[in-house]
Amino acid sequence: MLKRFVFVALLAASGSAMASKNLSNIPLVWSPTQSFAEFGAIDLNGIGHVKVQFNGFTDARKDPALIAENHEKDPVRQVTTKDSVAAFLTDHVKETFGKAGINVVDTGGDVVVSGEIRDFFVNETDQYVGNITLYVTLTNATGKVLWQGVAGGGATNFGRSYKADNYYETLSNAVLKLSNSMLNSQGFHNALQVH
Repeated sequence: MLKRFVFVALLAASGSAMASKNLSNIPLVWSPTQSFAEFGAIDLNGIGHVKVQFNGFTDARKDPALIAENHEKDPVRQVTTKDSVAAFLTDHVKETFGKAGINVVDTGGDVVVSGEIRDFFVNETDQYVGNITLYVTLTNATGKVLWQGVAGGGATNFGRSYKADNYYETLSNAVLKLSNSMLNSQGFHNALQVH
């Protein structure tokens, strides 16, 4: 009887351990390991006074919950989130712009930034490789399109396999890179100047 109890207890413990490794419906957590400054200086010449307003980005990905996959073993292990990727990305790009010295406002902007999320994903093999792609539209206050283009951000990370913290860090660093890419885009910068 004791052997059976021990076996059942071990089985329950291993099932619980396996369940803890399932990264389904995890929250999105902001956890950068890099600083925005590491990606290079931002030229604020002529744009520091421009009031920049963000409209919420929209998520155009096929599966809005899927944010990562681990390809180290078969079957492939997926990572999904219960949170809104669009809200997460909008909030943190907006925050990063503000910290970079851009005059970010909630309403009454001289220009309005909107975007369509095309990619927000980490592919894990022997390392974590994250990519974010955003189709950006910049309009003036009356809705006239000043600039449209694709901005991207990527990040690579090492760490223990299939760990939520490593996915968070990789995606957060990719958001910083995306923001830097937008602000260093000549077309985006010029549109801010001529709004």
